[in-house]
Formats: sequence, C-alpha cells, structure tokens
Amino acid sequence: MDAPKKVVLAYSGGLDTSIILKWLQTEMGCEVVTFTADLGQGEELEPARKKAEMMGAASIHIEDLREEFVRDFVFPMFRANAVYEGLYLLGTSIARPLISKRLVEIAEQEGADAVAHGATGKGNDQVRFELAAYALNPDIKVIAPWREWDLTSRTKLIDFAEKNQIPIAKDKRGEAPFSVDANLLHTSSEGKVLEDPAQDAPDYVYQRTTNPEDAPDEPQFVEIGFEKGDAVSIDGQAMSPAEILTRLNELGGQHGCGRLDLVEGRFVGMKSRGIYETPGGELLLEAHRGIEQITLDRGAAHLKDELMPRYAELIYNGFWFSPEREMLQAAIDRSQEHVTGTVRLKLYKGKARTVGRWSEHSLYSEAHVTFEDDAGAYDQKDAAGFIQLNALRLKLLAARKRRLKG
Repeated sequence: MDAPKKVVLAYSGGLDTSIILKWLQTEMGCEVVTFTADLGQGEELEPARKKAEMMGAASIHIEDLREEFVRDFVFPMFRANAVYEGLYLLGTSIARPLISKRLVEIAEQEGADAVAHGATGKGNDQVRFELAAYALNPDIKVIAPWREWDLTSRTKLIDFAEKNQIPIAKDKRGEAPFSVDANLLHTSSEGKVLEDPAQDAPDYVYQRTTNPEDAPDEPQFVEIGFEKGDAVSIDGQAMSPAEILTRLNELGGQHGCGRLDLVEGRFVGMKSRGIYETPGGELLLEAHRGIEQITLDRGAAHLKDELMPRYAELIYNGFWFSPEREMLQAAIDRSQEHVTGTVRLKLYKGKARTVGRWSEHSLYSEAHVTFEDDAGAYDQKDAAGFIQLNALRLKLLAARKRRLKG
C-alpha cells in the first residue's frame, strides 16, 4: 500500500488514540484529521478537541450523532429483536458502522486518502470498521496501527507518549483495571480483572446500573408506545429516538436491569469475556416483544425468530452494509407494518416484565379464546378434522413401524 498523505482518524481523545495521532504524523508522515463521534457515551468531548488542536491535527470534526445512531441503527436492529448468542444486545457492534460511515464521508470531504482506527488485531472491531469502510468506498485505505507498530506493551506506549509530549493522566501510567466502550445503547467492559471467566466481576465494573439487590423495594411501571415497530413515547409523552433510549436507560438503570456477564465467540475465532450493561435496551426488547405478541401473525413472528440469529450474527461480524443484511432488514421492516400500540412494563429488582399490552391493530380476540360462552365465534368440532389431517402422516409412520416390527 502506498503511504497515505492525509488520514481521517477515529479519535476519542484518550491516550491510545492520541498516541496513534502522533504516530501517524511522525512515523508515517501523514496529515491527520480527527473525527470524534458523540454516540451518547456520556463523556465531555471538548477536551478531545483541545487535545487534537494541541497535537497539530489538520482539521477536527466533533459530531453529535445520537439521534442518527438510535433512529437509523439501534431501532432497525430492535425491530428484529436481535440478540447475539441468545444474550448479547450488540451495543458495540451496532455503533461501528455509523462511525465508519462518517469516517469515509469526512475523508471524501477533506480529500483524505485513508482512514484509521484504534482497534487491536485481536478483536472484532477491526473487522467491523474495515468491512463497513470498504463497503462504502472500495478504494479507501485503512490504517490499523495496532497491527503495524512495535508499541506492543503499555511501557512502550507510555515511553512514546512521553517522548512526544503527549499528556498522560495519572491513572494511565499503570495498567488499566479493564477496558470500557460506551454509547447510548450500552457499556462494555473487558480485559484485565475480567479475563478469568471463573471470577465474579467486581462491583466497580458496573457503571450504569444499580445492583439489583440494592434496587428500590417498590416496583415501577412504565408504558412504552410503538408505531410500526419503533418506540415513540414513554408514559404517553412523545419523544425522539435518542430521548427515548436515554430515558429508558435511566429507568432501567435505577432498577438494576440490563446486566450481562457473557463469554462470547468472537468473529476472529477466540472467546472473550465481557460485562455488558444495556438497561434501556433490555426494556426496549421486552416491550417490543410484548407489542408483537398481539399485533404480529404467528407465521410472521416465527419466521422472524428463525431469521434473527442470522441477522444478529451479520451485525456482530461487521456486515451491516452487506446485501444480505439489507435483504433481511426489508423483510423485518415489512413485518412491522401493524406493530403499533402500547406496552406496560413492570421494573423490579433487575427484571423488566411485560404486564399489559393493547393496540388498535391487535389480533387478539377474546371472543375466540374465552372460557365462557363464545356465542358461536369458534366451533370446537372443527378441531377434530384439523387433528386428523395433521395426524395422518404420523399414523402412516406408526403403521409402517408396527408392520416391519411384526
């Protein structure tokens, strides 16, 4: 690969990406443009701007992408009820395609010939960033310093930072206790004290959720309104997508909802242990399934559940911009035409549970399921023929088995 002249770096303002910024300048001779995305990670981003200015960034982009993140990435994913390996709500995975999208767009805007990220060569994020970038611009160059440089230890990183006058926070001189990724959907904590999956995660790892044992002793009820599969209101108050997820995070976090200790199978082949907190996501998933229970036909619901693991795996593995994900999304979105109504959740001691749901689009018919007189809504005699037709092949199989055995 020819040496790039101008690079757009996904920049957090932290020590690692600051070292990458300087490494691109000094070791590769690149002009560096920084891009910092506000995805709701809960950190002040202006320090990142000041640090990038101090380090001589050619141009600095800081963007509030919270609404786009929830509206165009999180909500479409939740229409599918997507969970990876049955448990993980894909909080890190779903943020990467948006960051890559803006990296590529800024590169075109700035006339840059490359983008760079701070993902390591062991994780999934390198795959997600790069697959998305290549899907959007097949000619883009991607620089992944962790796969190229010789700064292979914390000591070497600190030495490089000191040599290049990069400010180092006191808590960064030693080994960090664990690594954190955060956005409006979740927090993810990995590494160091969490690397032994046999050991409980320390309490200090959890950042967004109350310990369920310490959560309020009284339950709280919340009503979430949906239109065509997307949440649009909380307790009758209309809100934007990002406002809804922010409020659900607050409610779920107060009641200890959304904690997950998971050993997952990474796309690159190894297993890793992570501690995830997705309080708003857990409420959203439970409520979405609740409204689908009364508005989605059984055949469509069961087909969705069959497609979901494949859809979730595509997102986890970095194929958001692939044709197969878009094909599945089209089917999922078509299924949501009548997924409109309201769900009441009960939040209590780490659990969000559906306790009520109603909709003008409901398929639920009390007349058909009542244990009282149904006034002719359903003829129970019809069930006999239905059973006989479905039993025919089973009878033939049993008859053959008896005949051969005899």
